[in-house]
Amino acid sequence: MTKLFGIKNCDTIKKARTWLEQHSIAYEFHDYRADGLDPTWLHEVASSLGWQALLNTRGTTYRQLSDKQKADMNMDKALSLMCEFPAMIKRPLLQHNQQYHLGFKADQYASLFHAK
Repeated sequence: MTKLFGIKNCDTIKKARTWLEQHSIAYEFHDYRADGLDPTWLHEVASSLGWQALLNTRGTTYRQLSDKQKADMNMDKALSLMCEFPAMIKRPLLQHNQQYHLGFKADQYASLFHAK
């Protein structure tokens, strides 16, 4: 089963969902805010993709952190912050064929799903 993770009002999530629906690809959507976030799962994803790739440092939520919160960032600290502030997780996060993929590009999705 394909699963898409993110926040429902995110523009990039909307683009990814539209693409999946236009290509008749069944998926389940998990909204971090509405459905919660499992720290064990987040650790698994970070181990697969790298916590640095998962941490959205360009977003408003990250930029609003104090210098103290941003200092000496490591995996444990980053995952703790992402659990507290799910908007700091790059999105969309797609789980397909037991692999994780970050971001949305139509070409990337077409390649993953062998769509035209």
